[in-house]
Amino acid sequence: MATECTAYRDDKGSLHPTPERATLADLAHVLGRVGEEGGMTAGVAKLILEKREEIERVFAEHDAMLTARASSGNEAAEVVPIKSAS
Repeated sequence: MATECTAYRDDKGSLHPTPERATLADLAHVLGRVGEEGGMTAGVAKLILEKREEIERVFAEHDAMLTARASSGNEAAEVVPIKSAS
């Protein structure tokens, strides 16, 4: 007898039992081969998923800095010399 099941498809079309596994597969694909012969790719993808909130915060801050720079019209930051301690 046929039964219904829920599966999640990654970008390559492979089915996964959980959204996390599908996302990990997509992240691993985006990362490509990390480490010698790609042995670290799955671990790096898992870290990215686990640290997602912190990573998104860092990129949001980065985007804000780029937006501020673009709206100021300056392509380079101003260098402020530091007086020597001697």
